[in-house]
Amino acid sequence: MSTVITHIDQLDMNKTYSYADYFSWKFIERLELIKGKIFTMSPAPSRIHQKVSMNLTLLFGTFFKSHPCNLYIAPFDVRFPKKEISDNKIYDVVQPDLCVICDNSKLDDRGCIGSPDLIVEILSPGNSKKELHDKYELYRDNGVKEYWIIHPSEQTVLIYKLVENEYVPSRLYNGEETIGSSLFPDLDIDLKEVFADKI
Repeated sequence: MSTVITHIDQLDMNKTYSYADYFSWKFIERLELIKGKIFTMSPAPSRIHQKVSMNLTLLFGTFFKSHPCNLYIAPFDVRFPKKEISDNKIYDVVQPDLCVICDNSKLDDRGCIGSPDLIVEILSPGNSKKELHDKYELYRDNGVKEYWIIHPSEQTVLIYKLVENEYVPSRLYNGEETIGSSLFPDLDIDLKEVFADKI
C-alpha cells in the first residue's frame, strides 16, 4: 500500500516524478514539474504580481469573451506529454499565470493536455530563473506559439514568437506602450492599464 503524501516534506526533491504522482499528492502547496523535477512556487505572489495578473486578466477576458479561443488563469494545470498521454508518462506540469488555448480537444476537467497557443508568465523575485530558462525551453520545445514574460517591478514585457521551432524575441516593451499579439491581430493591450496601481 502506497503512502499518502500530505506534506511536501515527504517528497524527495531529487527524484523524478510523473503527473500521476503529482495528481495523487494531498497538500496545499503549489508546485510544478519540469522534466519530472519539482519546482516549488511562491506561497503567495506579491501584491504587485496579483495586481498585474488581475489587470491583464480583465483586459484579456474582455477580448476572449467573444472569441473562440479560451482564456485560463492560474492555478490551472498545463500538461506537456511526449509520446504518451497517460498520467504516469507525463513529466512536465506547469501552472502559467495566464494561457490561451484554441484547440478545445486539449481541454479536460483537469486542465490542458498539450501546448496552449499563448502563455503569459508574470515574474516574481523567486521564480525569475525558472521562467527565463527552464520554462523558456519547455515552452519552445513543446511548440507554444507565443510566450510573454512580464516584469512587474520594472514594468516591462518581452514577447517570444515561435518561428521554425525557435523563439524570436521582441524588443523590450515599457509600461507606456500598447502591445499586440501575432496570433490575435485585434488584441491590443495598453500596458499603462496592465501596470496601473491605485497605491
